[in-house]
Amino acid sequence: MFVTSVSGVPGGGTAGPDVARAQGRHAQARPPRVRRPRAGQPTAQARAAPETALFSHWAQGYAGERFGQPIAVLLAGAVTAAGDLGAAGLRAAGADLSFGLVDDDQPVTRAALGSHPALARCTLGDLRTVPLPQRSFDIVQCTLLLERIAHAELVLDRLVDALKPGGLLCLQVRDRDCAAGFLDRMLPGWTRRMIWRRHRPGRPGPHPAVYERVASVRGVQSYALMRGLVIAGQQPLGGLAGGLHPAPRGYLAAQKVVAALSRGRLTAAHEELLYVMRKPENRFARIL
Repeated sequence: MFVTSVSGVPGGGTAGPDVARAQGRHAQARPPRVRRPRAGQPTAQARAAPETALFSHWAQGYAGERFGQPIAVLLAGAVTAAGDLGAAGLRAAGADLSFGLVDDDQPVTRAALGSHPALARCTLGDLRTVPLPQRSFDIVQCTLLLERIAHAELVLDRLVDALKPGGLLCLQVRDRDCAAGFLDRMLPGWTRRMIWRRHRPGRPGPHPAVYERVASVRGVQSYALMRGLVIAGQQPLGGLAGGLHPAPRGYLAAQKVVAALSRGRLTAAHEELLYVMRKPENRFARIL
């Protein structure tokens, strides 16, 4: 089995997943009741910590639906993961968690393994071939990965195949069709490094700016439709939407200029989007 139990948080976060078996579960305990957020309307917790709270909220609801059952989580793009789906809260509620870490084998990710002990057990490799057992994970969190790898749609197919029916895909993707995505592809390396360090403090990067079609709002929505995934929630980040660490002075202004010069083709309304998708229980179910 690919799942690897680890401690610590990938990418330099503050609260890592404790993968020891939850102790002291009460047989009569009831699963937590979670009100699911509407698309684009995160809870107060999500507004306070937008990179993690939307995913954590849905993970809590999923664990509540399967109270007492083991929950296997795969963090794909572990180096750029901002959090661990609120593992501490899930464990306190009685969830039995195990985590696997996987990322693409690039110079930045290889360097990260030495400087971030929490990533020591992360599996690096070609994500088109790295072992990912089908229907093995309850939740797959894919964080800022698709925009920095080639063959991104094939990799996403493998991550979806690794999900159990009814499982959750938590996807954080940078939009190639936004002004920030354009700047990320066009700016020189030193400027990209400065922006990354302000937006992603403590996390290794920046990574290559590949940006295939699926790494976009339209690409993700088209992918979900073609694969029969149900988009249960989404949230914009960065740009005019805010929610990320402060960028260097003038970065938002540069996005607005690019958006204006592109006559709306490239938007400054956001830099990234969070998606929570559910894999249908029945592969032959029709989405109406």
